Amino acid sequence: MAKVSNTELIDLLGQRFDHELVNVTEPFGLLTFNTTKDQIINVLSFLKDNGKLNLDFLTDITAVHYPDLEQIAVVYHVFSMKHSLRARIKVFLDERNPTIPTATTLWNGANWMERETYDFFGVKFEGHPDLRRILNMEDLPVHPMLKQYPLEDPNRVDKKDEFFGR
Repeated sequence: MAKVSNTELIDLLGQRFDHELVNVTEPFGLLTFNTTKDQIINVLSFLKDNGKLNLDFLTDITAVHYPDLEQIAVVYHVFSMKHSLRARIKVFLDERNPTIPTATTLWNGANWMERETYDFFGVKFEGHPDLRRILNMEDLPVHPMLKQYPLEDPNRVDKKDEFFGR
């Protein structure tokens, strides 16, 4: 059985989704591309159910906050054990209303990954069976991984440049 390459994967995706996939790159051999929140479930379903690809293992769902762009990227990592092939799919959302359809319809294991992403980044997964905090307190008023909080206390005096001869 021949292994599937990133080029073949992109060709198959291009035939099926054409202009729905953008920014296709291969950093360090990891196929990475962006799609829209309207297409993400279709793309993930195609990758999982296509008999030639078999990207049927959901490795991770996480997010990245881009405060300068006012966006949050939801990032999916999928893997084919059959072909030893990986893909990373990104969906950029408006940081003021980060909602995206749930992947629990495809993978039961997406449940906890989506809960963690909601807990830390505030991304709401529409249709999720039990979207609530998983690691932080229920009444925590913030999502701690958003880059809107200062890294250090501005009132600290032990970090002043004058103490270090600068």
